[in-house]
Amino acid sequence: MGGILTGSDSDFPILASIVFDFTSIHKGTAMSNIDPQRHQFDHFKSLPRDNPIEMLNLIRLKAIASYPDEKTTTGAEAYRRYFVESAPIFQRGGGQIIWRGNPNCVVIGPSDEHWDIAFIARYPSAAEFLAMVTDPAYQSIVFHRQAAVADSRLIRCEEESSLGVGFS
Repeated sequence: MGGILTGSDSDFPILASIVFDFTSIHKGTAMSNIDPQRHQFDHFKSLPRDNPIEMLNLIRLKAIASYPDEKTTTGAEAYRRYFVESAPIFQRGGGQIIWRGNPNCVVIGPSDEHWDIAFIARYPSAAEFLAMVTDPAYQSIVFHRQAAVADSRLIRCEEESSLGVGFS
């Protein structure tokens, strides 16, 4: 399913990069990580909130989305709906996609692990990220993401000014 985010920038001007559903935090399993576990969310909240953050997103889509009302559509289409509906919320908080690409293969890691979508989103601060994901408008549309995603990773990062010799 690679290539789901291909197309012109005008097709997807902003991609909301959120994994969390803060109204209903579910326990992830080794096979599926769609929403954070409570201890993950608590750790995120314990970190500094004033600094800009980058969120590395890896997404594996379901072939067929799993909506509660059993609406039939693909995981890719459900995720596109999530893009479109979450874009204004993402933009309002100052979020921006700074990189996106098509994952080709895992070089280090489980060889059977694959991802359909990869991107990095930057937020002006962790506080802005938290405001976005707790926004009632976001909460009303996150079900598209949950219906679309088979597995995901969301990794909070902070920019490093220097990585040392050979990495600057």
